[in-house]
Amino acid sequence: MKKTVAEILAYVALWAVVSSLAYASDPSPLQDFCVAVNDSKAAVFVNGKFCQDPKMATANDFFFSGLNIPSNTSNKLGFMVNLVTVDQIGGLNTLGLSIARLDFAPYGLDPPHTHPRASEILAVVEGSLYVGFVTSNPDNRLISKVLYKGDVFVFPVGLIHFQLNVGNTPAVAIAALSSQNPGVITIANAVFGSKPPISVDVLTKAFQVDKNVVNYLQAQF
Repeated sequence: MKKTVAEILAYVALWAVVSSLAYASDPSPLQDFCVAVNDSKAAVFVNGKFCQDPKMATANDFFFSGLNIPSNTSNKLGFMVNLVTVDQIGGLNTLGLSIARLDFAPYGLDPPHTHPRASEILAVVEGSLYVGFVTSNPDNRLISKVLYKGDVFVFPVGLIHFQLNVGNTPAVAIAALSSQNPGVITIANAVFGSKPPISVDVLTKAFQVDKNVVNYLQAQF
């Protein structure tokens, strides 16, 4: 039976939608887990890691100890993060998860940054944090809030975000991220601390400031 042009177009449109959905996320795992090991003789290579034979997995492949230990925040930012990814827990491989402890000195700052491969959900354990993220162009709208113990906030994947301790006591937060290797790009470090440095001509025009200002900022990194 011949199909009309409208029917053919409808089939094409449906195929395009289904195809786009099929590639919209990571493929589903084909086994319960895929513990990452540094063994080139392992049989399967998944997400940049070799997989251990599942029959050899033990509880330690899914275990990490130490998020109860405060990090040293005696630095310029008054901030330190202890990030637990697939490199610390081999069992995270293919699961799309990681976790972090964030420690803040009084008025410490986790500076504006992005996670190119993960959304983040953050829960405040102690203290109070001013947090926020900026929407993409052209709006660049700041969405922010002060969080207290027990509060939770979400940072969408890829968007610039930050956390600032607004109290005079230390603050602690726990963050979960939707990638086994979320990555991080700290904006100031990337722009003013790249190696080799970005041309001063580029930065003066981008930020609309004097070259001396750019030279000063680059010297800080």
